[in-house]
Amino acid sequence: MSHLFAFVLSLAGFAALASATHRQQRDLFGRVLGPARTRMLRLVGSVALLGALGVLAAQHGWGLGLVMFSGHTSLAAGVVVCGLIGYARMQGPKLRHQ
Repeated sequence: MSHLFAFVLSLAGFAALASATHRQQRDLFGRVLGPARTRMLRLVGSVALLGALGVLAAQHGWGLGLVMFSGHTSLAAGVVVCGLIGYARMQGPKLRHQ
């Protein structure tokens, strides 16, 4: 169960960090968000990733927990990147001309 929870936290963290970039804000929301919302997205993403690390380290110890954290974050980052690529392809030329 800790693996699923850590993966969901990692996925949410990377999604929030990706949403904090100006390019993804324009692509996803049609505009750049304000500085306060961007900082909040960065904070939420960082806290989610630290939470995933905390869950894994508490459950499996620091040695194995860090290794598992590396795997979870790698997979979560790949899922977020593939999701953003898929979203951009579904939007087609509309995103490329902005």
